[in-house]
Amino acid sequence: MKKFFTHLFTSADNTTFDLGRILWAKMGLTFVGLSVWFYGSGHGLFDPVTWSAGAAGILAGGAANLKIKQSTEPGDPNAGNVS
Repeated sequence: MKKFFTHLFTSADNTTFDLGRILWAKMGLTFVGLSVWFYGSGHGLFDPVTWSAGAAGILAGGAANLKIKQSTEPGDPNAGNVS
């Protein structure tokens, strides 16, 4: 499980933790958790169109973050090495 999260939250070299990826995952989990709490406690009716628009915004923001900082990420130390 540790290896899975390491690959999920590190850059291409799998050693440098990426704050952008961590915050992206945290924001997604918070969005889902607050949605469950809001609709589960009877504060409103669930509107799937509005909810999916918010989820798409979070996903697009995270993807834009990765694309913008792609040139600053450390390279893969195994690139070009065939084992």
